[in-house]
Amino acid sequence: MNIATNAARKAICDKFAARLHTVEAKLDTLRAQAETTKANVEIKTITELAARKHMLEQRLQVMKRSEDAKWEQAKADLESQITEMLTSLGQVESRLKAMRTKHAST
Repeated sequence: MNIATNAARKAICDKFAARLHTVEAKLDTLRAQAETTKANVEIKTITELAARKHMLEQRLQVMKRSEDAKWEQAKADLESQITEMLTSLGQVESRLKAMRTKHAST
């Protein structure tokens, strides 16, 4: 593996780490909102998503050590799973917003 390949891989891993950091921040925000509105179903969902985030962090560490043949597949899988998680967080955020709007109008 050459220096350029190593640098490209590091940049991709750094990008994934940054996206996972964004996921963590969003999880913390949503957890606080869910606890404020006493949205137990959403709290459970957020807890499950936090566990998935932890698993993705572990997969990122494994990906960093992967050989060429497995690295590309691990990269594609991780990209897909992070995108899926961000979509799930957006859905939770929308449901919490709807709950807050409903509570504010009553």
